[in-house]
Amino acid sequence: MSDVVASRRAAPLLIAAAGVFLLTSSHAHAQWWKRAPVDFEECADAAEKAATKAEKTSALADCNAKFAGRRKAGGGYSYYDFLQDRTFDIAGPNPTPEEQKKIDESYTAYLANQRRSNEAAQATARQQREQQEQQVQQLQQVALRTEVERVPVPVERPKALRQKSAPCTKGSFSCEWPRLSESLSDFKKLFSPTPSKPAKKG
Repeated sequence: MSDVVASRRAAPLLIAAAGVFLLTSSHAHAQWWKRAPVDFEECADAAEKAATKAEKTSALADCNAKFAGRRKAGGGYSYYDFLQDRTFDIAGPNPTPEEQKKIDESYTAYLANQRRSNEAAQATARQQREQQEQQVQQLQQVALRTEVERVPVPVERPKALRQKSAPCTKGSFSCEWPRLSESLSDFKKLFSPTPSKPAKKG
């Protein structure tokens, strides 16, 4: 009798344990047959079904981390490299090691081109700066020449005046002759009559 009572008391416990086991195993079974997403688009579709906005954001971040490529309309995938601002065609949802190598080589070439472009731009800027400096110098020289042309140049005194003002020895012929010559001219004027004007005929 006591065995029957004990077994009746244990029955609900056994049923509950069996239920938990079945639920756990069916959930595990459901996880087992559920297929993982093959690319970003499938992953994003699954993320959209998340219960809350936070879960959806988190799920989309996981999708971004798992899949670098994006589906193309005509088939295949493309990979956008933001460092080069360029898109590459790839075979699957993620670049293969060979594809990644090509992307890296392209980035190295991109950096070299950028460096050359920067150097060329710097050289052009330097050349323009030098040309501007030369133009400024030329303008300054023209302005200086114009200013010099405006300043009056002192006129050289005639030789006769220079000789007259030059110091001379008193009593020498070269000093006395100009004065003597002037005196003779005055003397001639005294004795030479001024020509009379002819009378007007009336």
